[in-house]
Amino acid sequence: MSKVPITVRGARKLQDELHQLKSIDRPKVIEAIATAREHGDLKENAEYHAAREQQGFIEGRIKDIEAKLSNATIIDVTTLSNTGKVVFGTTVNVADEETGDEVIYQIVGDDEADIKQNMISISSPIARALIGKQEGDIVDVKTPGGIRSLEIVEVRYI
Repeated sequence: MSKVPITVRGARKLQDELHQLKSIDRPKVIEAIATAREHGDLKENAEYHAAREQQGFIEGRIKDIEAKLSNATIIDVTTLSNTGKVVFGTTVNVADEETGDEVIYQIVGDDEADIKQNMISISSPIARALIGKQEGDIVDVKTPGGIRSLEIVEVRYI
């Protein structure tokens, strides 16, 4: 499997979730299974089945996070030399040429993307159009609503 870029914040978030799952959630569900077993017949014990289902979810999520972290390349944009070009992790102010509306995006990994926080995936059409460009450049982005022209107002390495 190829390496996948992730920001320092994204890696920390995954590591925190992994710690929560392993040190808090897993022991709780193991305890719940033990308690449910004490109640007798397991075939008709809904508590037991719910705890086992929860355990399966937790174990699956642990494996998923561990796989993501093992295949991740953590990129700290603050350590990169500021060339003014849009690269993974940069924060980019863009202005829509038609409306003049300005939007600030941070280009992040697929797992970190959250459009509500203006964090867009490196594989999104907007990010792909912006990568490699610099302040003052105008890029055309193919969107579901048609082609949009965006001017790169500012590139920040924060």
